[in-house]
Amino acid sequence: MKNNTASFIRKRFGALLFLFSLPIFAQIQKVEPPFWWADMHHSELQIMLYGKNIGQFSVESELPIVNVTKTENPNYIFVTVDTKNKPEGNYKITLLNSKRKITTFNYELKKRREDSALRKGFDSSDVIYLLMPDRFANGNPQNDSNPKLNEKADRKLPGGRHGGDIQGIINHLDYIKSLGATAIWSTPMCEDNDETYSYHTYGQSDVYQIDARYGTNEDYKRLASEMHKRGMKLIKDYVTNHWGWKHWMIDDLPTYDWIHQFPGYAQSNYRMSTQMDVNTSEFDKKYCVSGWFVKSMPDLNQSNPLVLNYLIQNAIWWIEYADLDGLRVDTYSYNDKEPIARWTKAIMDEYPNFNIVGEVWLHDQAQISYWQKDSPISAIQSYNTYLPSVMDFTLHDAIGEAFRATPSWDKGMIQIYDNFVNDFLYKDINNLLIFAENHDTSRINEIYQDVKDYQLIMTLLATVRGIPQLYYGSEIGMRGDKSKGDAYIRQDFPGGWADDKQNAFTPAQRTEEQKQYFDFTSKLFNWRKTKPVIHYGKTKQYLPQDEVYVYFRYTETESVMVIINQNKETQMLDLNRFDESLKGFYGGKDIISGKNITLQKDLQIAGKTAMVIELQ
Repeated sequence: MKNNTASFIRKRFGALLFLFSLPIFAQIQKVEPPFWWADMHHSELQIMLYGKNIGQFSVESELPIVNVTKTENPNYIFVTVDTKNKPEGNYKITLLNSKRKITTFNYELKKRREDSALRKGFDSSDVIYLLMPDRFANGNPQNDSNPKLNEKADRKLPGGRHGGDIQGIINHLDYIKSLGATAIWSTPMCEDNDETYSYHTYGQSDVYQIDARYGTNEDYKRLASEMHKRGMKLIKDYVTNHWGWKHWMIDDLPTYDWIHQFPGYAQSNYRMSTQMDVNTSEFDKKYCVSGWFVKSMPDLNQSNPLVLNYLIQNAIWWIEYADLDGLRVDTYSYNDKEPIARWTKAIMDEYPNFNIVGEVWLHDQAQISYWQKDSPISAIQSYNTYLPSVMDFTLHDAIGEAFRATPSWDKGMIQIYDNFVNDFLYKDINNLLIFAENHDTSRINEIYQDVKDYQLIMTLLATVRGIPQLYYGSEIGMRGDKSKGDAYIRQDFPGGWADDKQNAFTPAQRTEEQKQYFDFTSKLFNWRKTKPVIHYGKTKQYLPQDEVYVYFRYTETESVMVIINQNKETQMLDLNRFDESLKGFYGGKDIISGKNITLQKDLQIAGKTAMVIELQ
């Protein structure tokens, strides 16, 4: 009787019992990318499926399958499908055990925006405003902390989370625009679930999800939309080199070599010169490229094709989803250099008019040039990064010294002049990001505590070749000493929080000193907006004399004379020296003072003063 009962149960309920035994096996916990778009250049799509023991199943798809990759970790399946010529809509993907369907889900191909592939990235006509969202403005106090995320808001902690968010940025877009900025580079906003110091968000724990303490993915998309309404551009800070140790994949790696292992952790030697040094040892090169940036940031192995495709698709997904105008790539030169070039080329192939700027923190122009697309330097090694723009760190270095140095043969304003001497090393001199400071350096107003020095430096940034980048708060005189810790150079913007005693976003509440900083910056960079001669013109510079640096920006139809007097004393310029640039011009208007200038035999300029003369 027992045997007959057991047989009956097996026959009657066997299929049901089988299904009840499967839920932990059949559950797909993550699909990445979560959706894609029809009519993409990147039409061969690698879809990552993640779930407990799903690797035991086979895959069927209404999208043609190119390849199915299963790794040593049974919780992953990588399904490559061909979306070419497939219209928008939902396509079924099914996991099977033999021929039995275990689970089916719809994978969506969305409709692209019109002319999405032809979007124009940022360029030398733009001025970029760099901000850290956690420290800029708190537009939604309800999301300051999140029960699912480790670190809670505590504004009393200098290195804690303070509550700034996407809504805070949206609330102050008109302020940023009034400054003359046309683009925003925000430090990363994807989820960072570290227990401490998560506010900078460079240790990301989910690269498809905006950190809930900043807002939602929809909020991020709305930020781009609000900026586009104002004729502004949004640049995403993208990290290809590493993730945070709390990233969900780190606890359950798809493959052992998804990250660089030694085994486990080893510190980078930070010697990026090993990337182009023909004499370097493989040992030293390995510890630069494969060593971890810091212990809490596992180093991604872009030489693994699964990793590289994942990163390519994630970047394209954000560009398409949020309607982005550019990327700034963190620690670009620490990446495996051949794969990172393929990453960059894949994005630029998808968006030919886009722009990507890489952080290449080096102190030699030839080494920086090596990382720019079509560089005459890297061409010697038959290498091309395809990276359109790099950061001009040597100009940053020169600015940090030249305006306080004791003048000598090679110190003082000659350091600024000498930086531009090496412009011949770059393929695209207009596509360099120029800056006096950023979120990793001492604030310029800490180095130079006189508003006159600030004005000279801003005049330089507003008028030389390249794409100027401003750092939030410096336009109202904010200071910060890097040697005291990062929190001191990343302080809260006054007025970004409801209980702040002063609101520097509002002209009426700025101090007289803050007005000096802001009004000068706003006048200068709003003037720059409409000046193609500055955006795309050529440069002719003259050797500094008595710490007075003179250069011209010119086209066939327009010319601007820039004079920067770093000397504390009034200087008299003999204009005959500049005949080759002044020929045909008899005067002009100084856009800083608003005065009309007559250009005859000589010209007097007060100490610690700049002039930007539109020649007539």
